[in-house]
Amino acid sequence: MFGATMINVIVHGAAGKMGCEVLRALCSDAELEAAGAVDLKADSERLPLPDGCGEIPFSADLETILSQTNPDVMVDFTIREAAMPAIRTAARHGINLVIGSTGLSSEDIGEIDKLCRQSDIGAVVAPNFSLGAILMIHMAKLAASYFDYAEIIEKHHEAKADAPSGTALATAQAMVAARGRPFSYPALKKESLAGTRGGQVEGISVHSVRLPGFLAHQEVILGALGQTLTIKHDSISRETFMPGVVMAVKYVVKNKGLVYGLETLLGL
Repeated sequence: MFGATMINVIVHGAAGKMGCEVLRALCSDAELEAAGAVDLKADSERLPLPDGCGEIPFSADLETILSQTNPDVMVDFTIREAAMPAIRTAARHGINLVIGSTGLSSEDIGEIDKLCRQSDIGAVVAPNFSLGAILMIHMAKLAASYFDYAEIIEKHHEAKADAPSGTALATAQAMVAARGRPFSYPALKKESLAGTRGGQVEGISVHSVRLPGFLAHQEVILGALGQTLTIKHDSISRETFMPGVVMAVKYVVKNKGLVYGLETLLGL
């Protein structure tokens, strides 16, 4: 398109399942360009793009890719231990950030916020990039004020590194904040098997299922006299996260500072 400026993007964790899906999404959008890839498993200097249109620089060393590509944005879907060093390096180079890594703490989020202000960059950090999941959380917040009891069941594939999921925690915290007080938690006289009631966030029991056959699924169940309300979301392929990732990439090049969660981008 005449006059259009391409957004150059590198993917950290490019050899992972999410990284491969991000590269595919970048290749499918006319405004975005996959400029480079980083992964500890890099075994060559070039990585073929999933749509077969060419190859991009590939390395286990982020500094090497940054020097070769001069990107606008780094997308990271790894784990905390890999993400935080990469985030610090990218910020030091003035690279905008889109982060979907698991296991980030509140202290990590605070550090990313500080890095954004110091380096004058934009960042979107989200526990979930599925637009449907964000709407699920929004609807759970709306319902939270009308029910005293709530539980969350999240189901993921057996290789997920953490439990509960970041989405489940974010959902529970958002519901409590919207309600303005903890939920009621049924007192047990006996628990024959420890942990049967799951973890607890301000009265909300959170249960984690890890089995082959699942990708990412969550149910929020609210209960009152004579009724229950279930809000459910299912991600059946990793494509579900890509519209949110693309939206975030286009957002961070125009907006400085940290945004946590996609709800701001959706106007929720």
